[in-house]
Amino acid sequence: MSKSADKALNLLRSLPRLCLGNIRDNPGSRSSRKRGRGQHGGDKHGAGNKGSGQRQNYMRLGYETGNNPFYLRFPNEPYYKGHHLKRQYPPMSMLDLQRLIDLNRLDMSKPIDLVAILNTGVFKLKPDQHQFGVNLTDEGADIFKAKINLEVQWASELVIAAVEKAGGVITTAYYDQHSLQAMLNTRKFFERGIPIPRRMTPPADAIEYYTDPTKRGYLADPEKISEERLVLAQKYGYTLPKIEEDKTYEMLTQRKDPRQIFFGLNPGWVVNLRNKVILKPQEEKLVEFYQS
Repeated sequence: MSKSADKALNLLRSLPRLCLGNIRDNPGSRSSRKRGRGQHGGDKHGAGNKGSGQRQNYMRLGYETGNNPFYLRFPNEPYYKGHHLKRQYPPMSMLDLQRLIDLNRLDMSKPIDLVAILNTGVFKLKPDQHQFGVNLTDEGADIFKAKINLEVQWASELVIAAVEKAGGVITTAYYDQHSLQAMLNTRKFFERGIPIPRRMTPPADAIEYYTDPTKRGYLADPEKISEERLVLAQKYGYTLPKIEEDKTYEMLTQRKDPRQIFFGLNPGWVVNLRNKVILKPQEEKLVEFYQS
């Protein structure tokens, strides 16, 4: 073996083994650190440090480009998709509604409102995120067959037609934030021992929707609703069932007072779950206040 080969072998024996701890970049392989865009060589790119200059106040705009069930607007209401102050209605399909009825999670023999839907534990509502109730979508409308008395917060024409074709009735109703908080967990609310609040009337930009008989608004004229039921049946080509001759007529025609939140319980009443009694206001001023 040559002397040069012996030198190389001796050199390798004396050198440390290659590992992650002794890997280094070749000299000159990295460029020097460039200064930021700040005036004096800073690294904040002109935005300042931490709170200084970091906050950006602007409205999140995005005009409607399609039918998004999470972001609905009332007639003549400005629409900004994603704006945190606009009313939102989480969707629930007619297919899910039919499934809950088939599984006995919802009782067809009683009116079905937002309280009944929330008690199933399937539908979640977050009033703190400006959600105001159920938007019943038309998925599964062609197979819907339940004859129910239904109250939701938003429904399309096809949804209304599907419910009425099956022999049921549907109402769209508004609930304010205080009412929704009481409806989220009724047992917890009643255990607080406070009077049931009045349901507030819809805001000005929602009055038109909830007084419209074609939308089956709860503030609409009942006679005009009856007329619109027939008009819708003729439009979609089905025979409108006569609920007057139905044995469940009394259940199908139950309606809440515009001030009511719960079926069978009036505003101002206090439900005592421990003693299983209901306390009602006696003073005329209180009675007048809760009924006004």
